[in-house]
Amino acid sequence: MSKVIVIGGGPAGMMAAYAAAESGHAVTLLEQNEKLGKKLFITGKGRCNLTNASDMEQLFANVVSNRKFLYSAFYSYDNEQVISFFESHGMPTKTERGNRVFPVSDHSSDVIAALSTALRGQHVEVFLHTKVKRLLLEKRDEEKRVTGVELADHTKMHADAVIVATGGISYPSTGATGDGYRMAEESGHKMVSPTPALVPMEMKEPWVRDLQGLSLRNVRMSVTRGKKKLYEDFGEMLFTHFGVSGPLVLSASAHMRHFTKKRYRLEIDLKPALDEQQLDKRLLADFAKYANHDFQNGLDDLLPQRLIPVVVELSGIPGRQKVHDLTREQRQSLLRVLKHFPCLL
Repeated sequence: MSKVIVIGGGPAGMMAAYAAAESGHAVTLLEQNEKLGKKLFITGKGRCNLTNASDMEQLFANVVSNRKFLYSAFYSYDNEQVISFFESHGMPTKTERGNRVFPVSDHSSDVIAALSTALRGQHVEVFLHTKVKRLLLEKRDEEKRVTGVELADHTKMHADAVIVATGGISYPSTGATGDGYRMAEESGHKMVSPTPALVPMEMKEPWVRDLQGLSLRNVRMSVTRGKKKLYEDFGEMLFTHFGVSGPLVLSASAHMRHFTKKRYRLEIDLKPALDEQQLDKRLLADFAKYANHDFQNGLDDLLPQRLIPVVVELSGIPGRQKVHDLTREQRQSLLRVLKHFPCLL
């Protein structure tokens, strides 16, 4: 029986430890935090979208670049097996819009509990509060061979194999500090500078803070670079204190790989179910209802209350102007904002 050390107690590390132990190895899992799955716990607003129930063709269609790299992983352990794994370890799942799979409880803690149950069932030895300082390397035949790890307290642990599953550098407070990149490079791997993907975006507009916490559903988002449209989809998004986030934004970010070199523009169609002519008719109906009101009070039936001041500002129409005094040109200006709400990145 060979000995395997896994560095990192996130979902990748836990699944790697489980798979190695199931294959007959003696496995030790090392996690620097006080608990397993710390970043997983906050995933998806605490709900954890753990996989997608679409067929394989659809899954690959949503991989932005180098999808061939994932062929082996996807076909070796597909989404149906993922769902079966969690349900067999006491966590029932449900499938929501877009074939997104969640725990029935809507609690990411249940995902962590299922993974922990699986580890116990395979007798994986787990050490918390245990930070790995470096890999132990031995040079053999002009190649470096990993023989174990050295911990932060200088304790050395030897193993036949070490799996590095420390995550990237996306959320340092959860332990994702990029240690895995350093360890890989020290062991002889060629490193490529990481670029952000599946991340929220910062916006330049000062009014974004006024919209913090506002969630928009059933909107259409598009991303362009110059005249080229890179992405477009329909769904949900969220304003934060620094910009935008949510499923649409995270998906869009995967198509925006050169933030330091290129400029992108993000637009939101706030009323995608209506074309401009239909929306204009809707505006005329609302304005007839609120004819004697101020313009800023004439949008109550159309938009979330917190969004109205921003739309009024972007339209260039004085908020105190009476609805019955609006010109056709002003209405067209409002239409442009509603169908092309700008988010400057």
